[in-house]
Amino acid sequence: MSKRVAIIGTRGYPSYYGGFETAVRHVAPALADAGWDVTVYGRPGQERVDDPTLDPRITRRTTRGLESRSLSTLTYGLTAVLDAIRRRPDVVLVMNCANGYWLPLLRLAGIPTVVNVDGIEWERAKWGRLAKAVFKTGARMTAWTADRLVFDADAIGAYWRRVFGRDGVVIPYGGTEAPALSLHPEDAHLAETPFALVVARFVPENTVPEFLVAAERIAQHRPVVIVGSTGYGGELDEHARLLADVHPNVHWLGHVADDERLFALWQHAGAYFHGHSVGGTNPALVQAMHLAAPTVARDTVYNREVLARTDAVFVEPDPDAIADAVLGLLDDPAEQERLGCAVRERALDRYDWRDVCEAYERVLADQVVDAQHGAYAVS
Repeated sequence: MSKRVAIIGTRGYPSYYGGFETAVRHVAPALADAGWDVTVYGRPGQERVDDPTLDPRITRRTTRGLESRSLSTLTYGLTAVLDAIRRRPDVVLVMNCANGYWLPLLRLAGIPTVVNVDGIEWERAKWGRLAKAVFKTGARMTAWTADRLVFDADAIGAYWRRVFGRDGVVIPYGGTEAPALSLHPEDAHLAETPFALVVARFVPENTVPEFLVAAERIAQHRPVVIVGSTGYGGELDEHARLLADVHPNVHWLGHVADDERLFALWQHAGAYFHGHSVGGTNPALVQAMHLAAPTVARDTVYNREVLARTDAVFVEPDPDAIADAVLGLLDDPAEQERLGCAVRERALDRYDWRDVCEAYERVLADQVVDAQHGAYAVS
């Protein structure tokens, strides 16, 4: 009989919203390949029903919740957990430690859990004091109740050992290889000169405010392509829109759902700025590395772990420092080539989806065996 796993905590399958959704697009079919019966819980309207990569072996279930910036994760997590308890999978893979509030329900039902804790959500500037407290309490409940923890970076694991006294297994994200791509017709004009690229959700901890200021200087010399938005509108979106209106060298594309278009931008960029500061292994950074994007990164322990010091230019979150580093790289084709080759080699060596999926399969299978033997060993 097939082992049964339910995946809870994402927007569904297939979805292109963020890192968890990217992971599920790869992990769910790989588990099916390994003989698992896979169910992925999601939210209404968040899945691509016409996606050509959709694997018909994956069962997709949507549950109800509150579409709110601060309550959606908790409410959709609760309804998914309640539905999973009725269907009784052999193990549940939970994405996001905010769902720690509901882990006791799964434990009472005798269903083992593996939790990918994500980053340190309570340190994100976008959340208010109450939301940060909610996330940290969810993390504490995850530490108390989860059967097995997954960290996406060594630095995240070190944090959890220090703060919550819990160990776990490190499983990073992977990236997708792509052949040499031509720029999308709407971006074809960028082929004429090296351009700067940023790909990020518009939140302060991604260094978006600082980059937008730096972009004014960069655009005086080179094109700047900005991919991303808040998703809700607001000050950062208005800043990007104003820049694009005023500077002919600034191109704000908003959210780009077309992977081929985004991959081509990474392949052709003369300098990719990665400003993420909270969290472990960032999926966008890993993907950019696979596409040989010469990288200027905010200097954080997480970015250093993923890139290694010799494989990128590291900068402080200061507009002038960002502009200096980006312009310096755009003016140095030889360094672009060197850095592009270096990050791609590192991605192939350490951030491969096959290895990632095999690691998830091992952890889930081990947890099923432990549960069958009554060994709810917390680790």
